[in-house]
Amino acid sequence: MSLLKAEDITVSQGDTPILHPVSLHLEPGEPLVILGETGSGKSLLAQAIMGTLPRDLAARGRVALGDRLLDAARPDGFRPLWGRQIAVLPQEPWLSLDPLMQAERQVTETHRLVRGLGTTEARVQAAADFDHLGLTGAGHRYPHELSGGMAQRAAIAAARAGGARIVIADEPTKGLDAARRDEVADLLLAELARGGGLLVITHDLALARRVGGRMIVLREGRVVETGPTKTVMDAPTQTYTRDLIAADPDNWAARDRQTAGAPVLTATGLAADRGGAQLFSDLSFDLAEGRILGVTGPSGCGKSTLGDVVLGLVPPSAGRVKRSEGLAPTAFQKLYQDPVAAFPRHRTLKGTLEDVARRHGQTQDRIDALMHRLGLAPVLLLRKPDAVSGGELQRLALLRLLLVRPKFIFADEPTSRLDPITQKHVIDLLCETAATEGCAIMLISHDPALVARTADQMLSLDPAAPNLDVTPTRVAGALQ
Repeated sequence: MSLLKAEDITVSQGDTPILHPVSLHLEPGEPLVILGETGSGKSLLAQAIMGTLPRDLAARGRVALGDRLLDAARPDGFRPLWGRQIAVLPQEPWLSLDPLMQAERQVTETHRLVRGLGTTEARVQAAADFDHLGLTGAGHRYPHELSGGMAQRAAIAAARAGGARIVIADEPTKGLDAARRDEVADLLLAELARGGGLLVITHDLALARRVGGRMIVLREGRVVETGPTKTVMDAPTQTYTRDLIAADPDNWAARDRQTAGAPVLTATGLAADRGGAQLFSDLSFDLAEGRILGVTGPSGCGKSTLGDVVLGLVPPSAGRVKRSEGLAPTAFQKLYQDPVAAFPRHRTLKGTLEDVARRHGQTQDRIDALMHRLGLAPVLLLRKPDAVSGGELQRLALLRLLLVRPKFIFADEPTSRLDPITQKHVIDLLCETAATEGCAIMLISHDPALVARTADQMLSLDPAAPNLDVTPTRVAGALQ
């Protein structure tokens, strides 16, 4: 008997269809991968199956969970099953964790209240979950004290703690390095050994291969290809699927290194701590107009903290950052790893972007041109942040930032939510911005191939990996 069957699931906004009829089934012990471009409807499909769509979107279709038949148009019927029979690991870990509760306590509470364990047993199990996910010692921290990758792993522990046999994982490895990605995939797959069900929504080709099972490829709300994951990945029959696989950063041509312009900032002897542990020390580098500094390293190593130190958002424990004279504070901008946390949640995107444009002397034409350049439909501007996909919101965050015309951009995992095709377009736009507007960019990424083919300079915060060519700038003491 199938764990889950979804028949003719559709999603619409008013009279406008967003997701066209999709049917799927989830069998015990066999994972199902939903692969597709950013904004293709992958997350909307999961939300319709869970009964968690935003209020201005409507679903239709039938969902069978075991012997229970549910109407996708009546989401209230799904609520009693949340956590116990079906659980979702959302794309935004920050929204699934209580900001006022320590991370491990949240998992303990789920073990106790949803799974029904005793207080002591729940604490022991939560601690074991954190150890297994590489979060030993981080359980006492609040969500805002965790890196993006750490928050994602804590959210995975919370999603699994209720004992649900079916887990829907929406982009479960975004922002994680390869080692952590594989660990998370293995953790999710462990449920299958006990006859559980796993539905993984992703644009991460490596994750899709690791998960295996069966695959559905979506584009613009329609199914374009289905089959065993290995077959689809090794011998795709559709042009779109072939293009998606070919756009992996491993297949990119290297960017030509740019001639350095005037200096933008100089960092000398930087060090930073988190939770009493040193993240990095003795980092020194220069960054000039038109140049891109790529920063890599494992999740939680301090990549985001380094960028925040450079921006002055976090004080260093040692060292200093000197900015070039004559640049306004707004010339230094951050492109957030989690854009959902950076947008007003109760305003339309149009209102937010128009405010920024007016403040910085930009016109509607500039907004329209960037929308087109980033492959964003104008109708998205009429929505609020929770009614667009994570990848669409990530590109909208870049659009908003470019309206300011900054001289320095700290781009923190700017493509972590994007499929390979869209990712290439966004990186090309950042490179173009550096070249044509003399903008200096600090590019944070967990993907060494992306950084190697994009950056003029590279800095590794991985103690096990030596720094690559950083000429003609100086980069010292990167935890070697």
